[in-house]
Amino acid sequence: MVEQSEITEFSVQEGDLKVKISKNSHQAAQVSIQPGSEIVRQTTALPVVTPAEIKPAETAQTNLHEIKSPIVGTFYRAPAPDADPYAQVGSMVSPGTVLCIVEAMKLMNEIEADVSGKIVKILVENATPVEYNQPLFLIET
Repeated sequence: MVEQSEITEFSVQEGDLKVKISKNSHQAAQVSIQPGSEIVRQTTALPVVTPAEIKPAETAQTNLHEIKSPIVGTFYRAPAPDADPYAQVGSMVSPGTVLCIVEAMKLMNEIEADVSGKIVKILVENATPVEYNQPLFLIET
């Protein structure tokens, strides 16, 4: 904007914040901030797409069942960092089989399969946040 205008120098001071912009000058722009001063930035809100709105192409097949997170929390594939995962791609599961843990407010919530079948895809990376109703697993029934 400065290059396209006829302004050669611009400076503004608000409280302890000082900004000076010079066109065609060999000096760099200077910004002085005093301790205790606040800088407020204006941001533009971007549209948010929740994971529940993103449907994998695999769910178009009628024999695939989604296991969704019943709560907001952190997804863990194993009961401890050094333990084996509850389930792998290719594992056969039945109703009641523990698939993962979703930690919410320091409580470990076991997520169980509600159908019998084979796990064909794990949709979430270990130790990542999940949203309510976000698909976690695809099971071929």
